[in-house]
Amino acid sequence: MKTQISSLKEYNTFGIEVLANNFNKAHDEDEIFNFIKENQNTPFILGGGSNILFKNNILKPILKIEIKGIEIIDENENYVFISVGAGENWNDFVKWTLIKNYGGIENLSLIPGNVGSAPIQNIGAYGVELKDVFHSCRAISVKEKILKIFNKKQCNFTYRSSIFKEKLKNKYIISRVTFKLSKSNHVINSEYKPLKDLLQNRGNLNPTIQDISKLVIEIRTSKLPDPKKIGNCGSFFKNPIISSLKFKKLFKEYDTIPNYKISENKFKIPAAWLIEECGFKGKIEGNTGTHKKHALVIINKGGATGEEIYNFSQKIKKSVLKKFNILLEEEVNIFE
Repeated sequence: MKTQISSLKEYNTFGIEVLANNFNKAHDEDEIFNFIKENQNTPFILGGGSNILFKNNILKPILKIEIKGIEIIDENENYVFISVGAGENWNDFVKWTLIKNYGGIENLSLIPGNVGSAPIQNIGAYGVELKDVFHSCRAISVKEKILKIFNKKQCNFTYRSSIFKEKLKNKYIISRVTFKLSKSNHVINSEYKPLKDLLQNRGNLNPTIQDISKLVIEIRTSKLPDPKKIGNCGSFFKNPIISSLKFKKLFKEYDTIPNYKISENKFKIPAAWLIEECGFKGKIEGNTGTHKKHALVIINKGGATGEEIYNFSQKIKKSVLKKFNILLEEEVNIFE
């Protein structure tokens, strides 16, 4: 279970070179229990490494979840319930569902990371969030060393967050996730503007879930850099949600500001637009910067330290706050 290594570079998509001397892998729930019994201090849990920024070398024990397996546990004429190991690659699971013609996560194609991290972040893209297909998850309490099953309500899903990122942060280790997907009469989510525009331009009025997946992949690859080629964690910041009153004030000064109405009192503003307006799109400082095609993506040009990337991100935050009076919130987890 324990592997002595000196570098975590291959375990984070930023490609940050940090050192660790207590690195472990868990291939089943028993190995998780054994690990937390041997390590009383709160360990660091590592999934796919696609949503984390290491600032320094890691002194506490690390456990990488490698639990595999995709299993149909129940189904009827309309729905199928699928239990998936937390260590399964997310996009590989999406591909599996498309081959089986199971609908619900096609809009989440090509999102990096592993299945176990998906509920923590409540991952989302192109009009769909993880919570829309989530049924339950198995999670092990680090302190009590017991297994608990969380249903959707107990997870307290919110925009890019959940109880595992808030109240129960670092207190539970997710081992498996169960999804509820459609077998027939799929609900096609195609109203998100970039997706809708592409469908209209190509005259596809009745897309399949496979069509949606292909277009989502096309859009993502046209805007987002491949972490295997350029170190990054995708969107570094969340899209801020502001009050309607604040939006009206902003709109008076910036009438081209893109926005998505969440409710009568709330609007979502693209963080990428705010960052670009502050002059950061494609800006490079030393070994880091923002991607030339997407201001929301901070990159490691090669050799950047976690501290360097973090400091650059804080410059962006301060600039957006000063210009728009909006405080951006990191989507990426910062590990000191």
